[in-house]
Amino acid sequence: MTLALTLEQLLNGIQFGVMLFLMASGLTLIFGVMGLINLAHGSLYMVGAFVCAYVTGITGSFWLGLLAGALGAAIMGVIVEVLVIRRLYQRDHLDQVLATFALILILSEGTALVFGSQPLWLDIPSVLKGSIELGSVVYPVYRILIIIVGVLVALGLYLLISRTRIGMRIRAGENDREMIGALGVNISVLYTFVFAVGAALAGLAGSLVGALQSVEVGMGEPVLILAFVVIVIGGIGSIKGALIGAMLVGIVDTLGRVLLPSFFQWFMEPSAAASVGSALASMLIYLLMAIILAIKPKGLFPAND
Repeated sequence: MTLALTLEQLLNGIQFGVMLFLMASGLTLIFGVMGLINLAHGSLYMVGAFVCAYVTGITGSFWLGLLAGALGAAIMGVIVEVLVIRRLYQRDHLDQVLATFALILILSEGTALVFGSQPLWLDIPSVLKGSIELGSVVYPVYRILIIIVGVLVALGLYLLISRTRIGMRIRAGENDREMIGALGVNISVLYTFVFAVGAALAGLAGSLVGALQSVEVGMGEPVLILAFVVIVIGGIGSIKGALIGAMLVGIVDTLGRVLLPSFFQWFMEPSAAASVGSALASMLIYLLMAIILAIKPKGLFPAND
């Protein structure tokens, strides 16, 4: 494999990691503050993608569709939190898993009912369809946009959590929710805000990725599994951990799928090498998770350490 191709795949891994960070940051924020296991987070990713594709098709504006996707997922998140999730905070994790799994089915069928069961296609704006040269690598502008958006979101979350009054309340809620309630903070409003932020991030991720693949029912569940891997690696409740974990998973997964089949071609036929390499590549991130947990059982950057 050439150096240029390796660098291109490294950028693809970073772009994939950014998408996972947008998913995982909202998921870890919700779990860290509320102690809630939300299996329906992937469905909010799907809702954002469908709203973005629909609004873009109606208005012809990708940027308006992107905003609508994040906002639509946030609104759906608020509705879900008020009607269902709010009743689960004091329940055990098994009840949370069962209830949010039911939400997956409800949101999937509801999305199919509203938007149809056929995949939607989201066109990249013409201004973002080209490529630019980064040294020896020619890389798509749109994928660079996704990386930039991820960096800006990470910076925004850092400022929100560490530099604002609402961020101070969120950090306090992670450590002692009973105490901040006793101090007069409206816990219900705080939880709804955090859930809406997490849903908006998931919707933004789905909207951005919708231009790279078909937008279809059930598209969020595979990404949700990877997002859980990310927060386990990075440390539950940690935005920093979500960012580092997402980068590790994105780069390891992308480079593994390219490098392993090439490596095995030294020992076997190309078709067999591709099959074996792809199978092993799909296991790499789980091996990475096992190794990290063996060394640091709470993940790389647990929130309360």
